Amino acid sequence: MSVEYVKTEDDLPPVAVVEKPRWTPTKIVLWVIIALIAGAGWSMIAFVRGEELSASWFVAAAVGSYLIGFRFYAKLIEWKICRPNPKRATPAELNDNGRDFAPTDRRVLFGHHFAAISGAGPLVGPILAAQMGYLPGTLWIVFGVVLAGGVQDYMVLFFSMRRNGRSLGQMTRDELGRTGGIIASIGIILIMVILIAVLGVVIINALAESPWGVFSIAMTIPIAVFMGVYMRYLRPGKVIETSVIGIVLLVIAIVAGGWVHNSPFWSEVFHLDKVTLAWCLMIYGFLAAVLPVWVLLAPRDYLSTFMKIGTIVLLAVGILIVNPTVQMPALTEFAFNTAGPAFAGALFPFLFITIACGALSGFHALISSGTTPKLIEKETQARLIGYGGMLMESFVAIMALVAAICLDKGLYFAMNAAEPLTGGTVQGAADFINNSLGMSGVETSPEVLEQAAKDVGEESIVSRTGGAPTLAMGMAHILHNIFGGPAWMSFWYHFAVMFEALFILTTIDAGTRVARFMLSDALGNFSKKFRDPSWTPGAWLTTAIMVAAWGSILLMGVTDPLGGINTLFPLFGISNQLLAAIALAVVFAIVCKMGLAKWAWIPGIPLVWDLLVTMAASWQKIFSSDPKLGYWAQHFAYKDALAAGETSMGNTEGVAAMNAVVRNTFVQGTLSIVFALLVAMVVVMAVWKSIEAIKKGSLPTTEEPFVETKMFAPAGLIARKPERELQAQWDEHEAGRQKE
Repeated sequence: MSVEYVKTEDDLPPVAVVEKPRWTPTKIVLWVIIALIAGAGWSMIAFVRGEELSASWFVAAAVGSYLIGFRFYAKLIEWKICRPNPKRATPAELNDNGRDFAPTDRRVLFGHHFAAISGAGPLVGPILAAQMGYLPGTLWIVFGVVLAGGVQDYMVLFFSMRRNGRSLGQMTRDELGRTGGIIASIGIILIMVILIAVLGVVIINALAESPWGVFSIAMTIPIAVFMGVYMRYLRPGKVIETSVIGIVLLVIAIVAGGWVHNSPFWSEVFHLDKVTLAWCLMIYGFLAAVLPVWVLLAPRDYLSTFMKIGTIVLLAVGILIVNPTVQMPALTEFAFNTAGPAFAGALFPFLFITIACGALSGFHALISSGTTPKLIEKETQARLIGYGGMLMESFVAIMALVAAICLDKGLYFAMNAAEPLTGGTVQGAADFINNSLGMSGVETSPEVLEQAAKDVGEESIVSRTGGAPTLAMGMAHILHNIFGGPAWMSFWYHFAVMFEALFILTTIDAGTRVARFMLSDALGNFSKKFRDPSWTPGAWLTTAIMVAAWGSILLMGVTDPLGGINTLFPLFGISNQLLAAIALAVVFAIVCKMGLAKWAWIPGIPLVWDLLVTMAASWQKIFSSDPKLGYWAQHFAYKDALAAGETSMGNTEGVAAMNAVVRNTFVQGTLSIVFALLVAMVVVMAVWKSIEAIKKGSLPTTEEPFVETKMFAPAGLIARKPERELQAQWDEHEAGRQKE
């Protein structure tokens, strides 16, 4: 392996180490083994039928595929399109103001980025999609992330970084023109409102009336603030030291949550209903978005990452040790009809919008063009953070899917069928599953469901929709076999609920901050002061507007008579994937404008597939005559029933509840139309601009001028030996400069 040191100024140490690895027999054998393990896993998942299937094969197939995708496909993108320059300064270095722009250690930033993108999607989507069987979801999660999700996240991050950290909306305006930018900005902001609101619904469903979860989550806020102050003022640069302290405090918070849960006084204090939690979430979102990024957002997300990655790795190890048997078949009846109790819609197109964040997520493009490009130290770190962070989230999705498909089928459907179907009682759930579910070979009893709730210390597990409780139940079933036995089922269940809430909350805070950036960028086209995202009056005003917008949808969701997650999640999935279409269209146009049209197929393939899926889903949600599927069909069915003087319909009781359904479906149906039209217009403009660029060979882009860097940072998560040696030179240089 040859090593090249890159210098920019004579009086400074080198700013980068460029290593040129060579293929050796050992490396070739290693990658052949990885490929064989992945191939064996896929063979078992795809072809074995009629006998017990071990969940361990899912881990083998996924991990092997991720390693191959990161090493080869992501490298292809890096070499042929992005071409990071180790001499180039990033926006974090050029605009460092300690607030929104700040060079951030790549380990902390990886944690922040992963925490910000990994919200409800990789937990909820795969669990809901498990009603169709394990095979379709597994294929889409793994191959979708390698060919689509990782591509989008990496390329949006890199192109935003080259444009001074501009938001996706502003990049659209700059690259496609003023009209396209305005249309895209409107669409992105509206979609963002829905995304954050649905994430909020999920976290509230997990935390409502759970003192343990509420206390543990609340304690992560002061812990994160302490970590931020500690790293910035008390012990600058001591990332590992701060991490150890943060982990210890987090474990204490989790254990203390159990004490709070068992205390009559404190349990009552932290026993909050859904509406109260919604207001708490809005207040937190506002504060996290306006405070300097180092105070709360970055350290809290970094802290959360330890819990997230640690728990998922623990679950993966648990699966390998316990080796549970998959209970759900490869395909179920619900893959081919619209009668699924978790969500309505057949495999195509609804599987691909239900599993959003685990394979391809437009929300990630907002983070990749929001907070992360303003914090990254080196262009060479973009592949690790963008593509690598997305692979990690996909692994979360696979683990969520495995946890769901290893549960008893009757228990799974009892937890994921909405309350109007089960009546919210164990008897109602048993009657629904045994008599009305429509899936052969699935049955349960009130006694089984009561015992399941008792095992995890809950009053009821019936209709605990939203995915989080199902994942918690699956994790508890697996992990108690390794740690603690049956007596620890309750601990592992509540630990998992807290972990999931922590998972999702980090997306709420980062999402609100990104929404603030987007609105500020849009208003900056009319008032120059808003172009500075750190202008305090503008930051407070734009944050208040965005919190009010998603907060109103959140309140609508937590009070929805049909179950907020069941009616809002399809809209969440569609809007999320439509947002991905905007991001991929912009990336496609930029690649063509750079004169690299021969490589435009890399973002082009996922763009075409995403448009096909989302437009088909939008068409069905808008025009379907089936009230279970179409928003407008449901809207007019309830409206006609009210006009006829009826006071109930199906499982919806009362005029107020029926009016709420009419209002909610009108909002959801209208937004479905608006989203589809806006995205279609943006894609047409991107294609038009791309054709123009191909005809001319290339077109000017809005990439910022090159400025040489004056700092060093390792490229990978773990610094290599030459990088450690170079870091020692920089430490010595800084020490000498301070003495002067």
